[in-house]
Amino acid sequence: MQIRSSAEDYLETILLLSKKTGAVRSIDIVEEMGFSKPSVSVAMKKLRKDDFIRMDDDGHITLTEKGEQAAESVYERHSTLYDWLVGIGVSEKIAAADACRMEHILSEEAFAAIKSLQENGGNA
Repeated sequence: MQIRSSAEDYLETILLLSKKTGAVRSIDIVEEMGFSKPSVSVAMKKLRKDDFIRMDDDGHITLTEKGEQAAESVYERHSTLYDWLVGIGVSEKIAAADACRMEHILSEEAFAAIKSLQENGGNA
């Protein structure tokens, strides 16, 4: 499943907010990501149309099974890349920013190699 990096960022944010607060609304995403209300509204409409999220009558957003799988995948990539970057001496602030960009562009092969290094304590 190939989705745009912006959609992945929204899904990851929804996942993390739902774990942190339980209920997620569009305004929570606006505040977390620093985007405008109209931008988030357009994104939520697209994610609903593509069956990544559901929104109830009260405006609470939940991930569909498809959305949760995509969000978990992006979060795993982000976490693994962040941990790897910090482990090789990159500052936490830079590692967070770089992991966010890398999670979208890194090939499956390269990610698997980095994940394997992480799981084996840095040994190939």
